[in-house]
Amino acid sequence: MRIATWNVNSVLAREPRMLEWLERVAPDVVCLQETKCDDAAFPRAGVEALGYEVAAHGEGRWNGVALLSRVGIDDVRRGLPSDPGFPTPDVREARAVSATCGGVRVWSVYVPNGREPGHEHYAYKLAWFDALRDAVAAELPGPLAVMGDFNVAPTDADVWDPKAFTHSTHVTPPERGALAALRDLGLGDVVPRALKYDIPFTYWDYRAGMFHKNLGMRIDLVYASEPVRTRVTDAWIDREARKGKGASDHAPVVVELSDES
Repeated sequence: MRIATWNVNSVLAREPRMLEWLERVAPDVVCLQETKCDDAAFPRAGVEALGYEVAAHGEGRWNGVALLSRVGIDDVRRGLPSDPGFPTPDVREARAVSATCGGVRVWSVYVPNGREPGHEHYAYKLAWFDALRDAVAAELPGPLAVMGDFNVAPTDADVWDPKAFTHSTHVTPPERGALAALRDLGLGDVVPRALKYDIPFTYWDYRAGMFHKNLGMRIDLVYASEPVRTRVTDAWIDREARKGKGASDHAPVVVELSDES
């Protein structure tokens, strides 16, 4: 089974490229982030024509996540039970959707950016991580993968220059601690375990030259439980999808799983 995650940065703007990518790469399950459309506007027709079922969770021009699956999509759940909300607890953003696909519980997540340390959105980010951890813990120890844009670089090796991120989000100890707390549930970052290609980053700013100079970050992650990690046979970052006009500023991450033994 082939699973993938991709922050498309507007599914409507990226629809032609996404459909071409789905045909070329042929993933069985895809987690999308930053779809930036409500559920009624999600471009289902082209996706469904390729054999995918869709579970979308959107809110209009911001945020939004989705799951695409051609191996079944059961027990769909949108959001987090203890979502802290922003800017108030009753305003819950569209940042998580989960379902069982091909026997694996799959989460598509778009973690809040945090804006800057000390900002109220930074506190929200850490609280949202806590809510995600609680929700994921309730579904373990079975086969599970949490995939998406985590807006955190796990280590200094996951940014092009640690000095460039001094006093910035994505690299602070509390954010990395939140990732560690997720791993402490028994999850592992499967891409470094299997990655064979020398392209460690998944995001490059649109500013001129950042992509071509490979000045990026690895913030799009696949965290999986042990029953999934033992099935990983390959993984790669599809840098080709980041090239050319009209690309997202993120590249897809693809993971190959062997058949269940």
